[in-house]
Amino acid sequence: MVIPASWLAQLFVLVLSFNGLMAIGFPGAKQGIVCNESFMLQNLPVCGKSFEEMMYKVDSKKWCNLTEFILYYNNFTLCTEHKATTARCFWPNPLAEGFITGMHRQLFSNCTSEKVHWGDPPDKVLFTLIFIPVLLTVMMIALVVWCSKNNDILV
Repeated sequence: MVIPASWLAQLFVLVLSFNGLMAIGFPGAKQGIVCNESFMLQNLPVCGKSFEEMMYKVDSKKWCNLTEFILYYNNFTLCTEHKATTARCFWPNPLAEGFITGMHRQLFSNCTSEKVHWGDPPDKVLFTLIFIPVLLTVMMIALVVWCSKNNDILV
């Protein structure tokens, strides 16, 4: 049985890429590297405290407008990601997500999204939106029937 050279090349690249993942410390690539959840949970409150301090510098009436504090929020997410990867955990993970959700509940509980109530358009608009496609369909059918009866016109 002859093994094509392209298969050997693909296998070689696969082995090299897996070794590369192990060399950079990709979580889970090496045996024995386990997420230190307790270390991560001890360090995440540092991110929360920093974010909370920055948020109190913003007027509380503007807390529901993300554009007012997007930089602070970005720093918060980067911090939680750093703390998770320092503990050799994936990010996001359920524990980090739970922490972030808790911060959301604490700071943004008054930011409820208002549901838009969609109503029917006025009768004139509704009639027009229904009538025009029906009329165009009838006209197209009539044109096809007329053209099929008068083949000599198209030739």
